[in-house]
Amino acid sequence: MADDELEAIRQQRMAELQAKHGNVSNNQQGEEAKQRETEMRNTILAQVLDQSARARLSNLALVKPEKANAVENYLIQMARFGKLGGKISESGLIEILEKVSQQTEKKTTVKFNRLRVMDSDDEDDY
Repeated sequence: MADDELEAIRQQRMAELQAKHGNVSNNQQGEEAKQRETEMRNTILAQVLDQSARARLSNLALVKPEKANAVENYLIQMARFGKLGGKISESGLIEILEKVSQQTEKKTTVKFNRLRVMDSDDEDDY
């Protein structure tokens, strides 16, 4: 009976190790896919942007990565649909940045909660 239990424990442990090893290979495949996607994005952006625009976009990515990612997605989409006529200069990129900024502009509101005259907290102040 002890041999049966031992064999069951071995099989369970072997299944756990195989599952863990399978997850590691899936993670590696996921990382490779992300790396290929990043390389593809970089090649498309290198074809679409000139050197100064590419430098401005990389500087923007350091400060505001969300906005830079939105601009990159916009440029890649425009390139895929063939709506770009040649390389974009720095001034063209600035115009695109202004468009994206207007679309993603957050409006903030400030609400003041003023104390009432007969507020119960007035007694605590004295």
